Amino acid sequence: MTKKRDRLEIIYDFLSIIKKHDNSIKPTPLLRFSNLSSQRFAEYLKEMGEKDFIKVLENKKGRKMITLTDKGFRFLEKYGTIRGFIEDFGL
Repeated sequence: MTKKRDRLEIIYDFLSIIKKHDNSIKPTPLLRFSNLSSQRFAEYLKEMGEKDFIKVLENKKGRKMITLTDKGFRFLEKYGTIRGFIEDFGL
């Protein structure tokens, strides 16, 4: 039985993907790697922007790139610590 990801795990995965791509990724590959429907992807993208976890930048050619903000990096760090704590106790 596969376990559905909860909201915090999805946010962590979403931000981790951006970080793993040198903190700069186009929306389409992020959608593909995040394993979300396009509708859910759009919702998370909007929410992450509103919470100031990510910025959507446009390069000179008009292509959008998604990057993490300092707040996004802090979330990854803190959530990673929490995950480690939970795993240490086998929960």
